[in-house]
Amino acid sequence: MQSILSILRNVNTFLWSGPLLFLLMGTHLYFTMKLHFPQKKIFYAIRLSLLPDKEAKNGSLSAFGALATTLAATLGTGNIVGVSTAVALGGPGAIFWCWITGILGMATAYSECYLSVLFKSRTREGLCLGGPMYVWENGLHNKSIGKLYAALTLLAAFGVGCSTQANALSSTAYTSFRISPHLSGFLAALLTGFIIVGGIKTIGNVCTKFVPFLALLYMASCFILLFLNRDAILPAIELILLHALAPNSIGGGLAGGSLILTARYGIARGLFTNEAGIGTAAIAAAASDSVSPAKQAYVSMTAVFWDTVVMCLLSGLVIVTNMLKHPESLAGVNDGALTDMAFRYLPFAGQEFLSLCLIAFAITTLIGWSYLGESATTYLSGSKGIFAYKVAYIVMIYVGAVMPLNIVWECTDFINALMIFPSITALFLLRKHIRE
Repeated sequence: MQSILSILRNVNTFLWSGPLLFLLMGTHLYFTMKLHFPQKKIFYAIRLSLLPDKEAKNGSLSAFGALATTLAATLGTGNIVGVSTAVALGGPGAIFWCWITGILGMATAYSECYLSVLFKSRTREGLCLGGPMYVWENGLHNKSIGKLYAALTLLAAFGVGCSTQANALSSTAYTSFRISPHLSGFLAALLTGFIIVGGIKTIGNVCTKFVPFLALLYMASCFILLFLNRDAILPAIELILLHALAPNSIGGGLAGGSLILTARYGIARGLFTNEAGIGTAAIAAAASDSVSPAKQAYVSMTAVFWDTVVMCLLSGLVIVTNMLKHPESLAGVNDGALTDMAFRYLPFAGQEFLSLCLIAFAITTLIGWSYLGESATTYLSGSKGIFAYKVAYIVMIYVGAVMPLNIVWECTDFINALMIFPSITALFLLRKHIRE
């Protein structure tokens, strides 16, 4: 087992240290230029997402419901703990590169979602289904690669979508509130199971109601901290920009490092949090009842904006302003605790509040990813496999909460890497179909 873990770790380090970062950033740049910078229409896209939803037909999602489901799957520990790790390992400049990844990644997200809506299928009951697997089948007439992508999505659902989130939830509950992992895992499985047995309509309704509330609550707490640290905001922005472009002249934050190291951790964190290029957001986008690929793609594109451009930036600014305002608080802090240290200065039980946010985001991620896995199961086995999948998913929530996850994390990183290749290949092969 240790030898397998070592091999996986070495392969993931190689892939995520260079080849995949260049591939994804190159894709982001290409579609940004090809589509004449669709990011300039972000405010139009936000207005579209906030328009009153028409009732979706046949159990499909509304446009905003698809966006909320995407955000449920992407917003979470990566925006909080992940940004902390990026700053600790890559220095303050990593925030800039994470932010740039979000800006450019919106074009790739638009392209993915456009193709998925364009080539989506409908069941006999009229339910909308889509994603890269349907793009390969309906757009490129290659069902074999579609099945491969669906299988990888199913594995990822049990990994990053289920086990790792359940483990993060149980670890936080035990560290902050001394709740047994067995109890927190059981309760998380019970709550998530109660929601996902209702199908995509129930999942969409829950995500629509709770994800925006949780995001606004976390953002409000960040604004409070930034107000308390307001005299350090401009120096923090200056430090981030200077360190992003010339880290050697400043020192690499907690870890030291070069421009390559700073960019690596910032870009990798941005790619992990918004998943642009992996194709999973397109699965939720295609579940909407929207008939306009462009409009749904614009709405779904805002997920990257909120996830990386806004949430990761706020987390990063809170961390760096706290580093400047309270340098004494950094003594002995490990990689993932910078956000925790910053939230200690909230005027109301900051650490407990942050822990509750982490737990709540983990639960919404469990809910959002359950649909992505369900869609993959439907593609592979039809509706007859859905019940078995949901039972297995609920059981894995409990298992993930109580088991060590080193091997699961490494497998998840490797699966995500494998998902990128068919997703991006389809984008380039069908690039002429993508329109603004």
